Amino acid sequence: MISPLASVHPGAKLGNNVTIEPFAVIHDNVVIGDGTHIMSHAVIMQFSRIGKECRIFPGAVIGAIPQDLKFVGEETTAEIGDYTTIRECVTINRGTKDKWKTVVGSHCLLMAYAHVAHDCVLGDHVILANSVQLAGHVEVGDYAIISGLAGANQFTRIGAHTYIAGHTVVRKDVPPFVKAGREPMSYAGVNVVGLQRRGYTPEQIAAISQIYHILFVQGHPTSVAVQLAEEQVPDGDMKSVILDFVKSSSIGIIKRFSKNAEDAY
Repeated sequence: MISPLASVHPGAKLGNNVTIEPFAVIHDNVVIGDGTHIMSHAVIMQFSRIGKECRIFPGAVIGAIPQDLKFVGEETTAEIGDYTTIRECVTINRGTKDKWKTVVGSHCLLMAYAHVAHDCVLGDHVILANSVQLAGHVEVGDYAIISGLAGANQFTRIGAHTYIAGHTVVRKDVPPFVKAGREPMSYAGVNVVGLQRRGYTPEQIAAISQIYHILFVQGHPTSVAVQLAEEQVPDGDMKSVILDFVKSSSIGIIKRFSKNAEDAY
């Protein structure tokens, strides 16, 4: 159902059973999948691509041009997968010529006032709690949960199945399967509860814990810890995922919290 009080550009392509409520605005060159629900006062701007069965709540703005002075009007997209919920006043900007698109995966939940900047890539089943702010070029892996009022600096990476505490700032890469918090952001253990909920076996969780004990607890420099993990941990999927992430980091990974005389804790 499309309300006669909605503004829908004739150049927009709408799937079957799309609902657009009064005072929503759909610009030209927009694609919206079957069964998606666009609520009142949401704005879907040019070059947005939205999957099926999504819910876009009032005040959300999808596809606005990047807040990047290097942007010169290139035709880029903002892409949202299937079954994703975008709550009130969320903003998702288009990409730049770096990636040519901003991507939010399927089955995601972006809570009120979250911001996803240009060229971010979010995997599937990602949760951004209220007022999470992602700067440009941030990558977030599948099933990551970022708690309220947290932020991520540009070009940082947040691995799959991570849990990021609220009111924190991501300045370094956060490897997969971990919890992170404090200021500066620090390793806070393996996300055991999250992994158990998603069907990881005790053996897989034990392998993850062994690797992170070497990387974070034993006190080695990262390069040394990676070498020790390669030598001491049996080969397997968990080992490959973690060590490949760490070795591919261009800005370095977070560290374990270290208390000293200058800390306020």
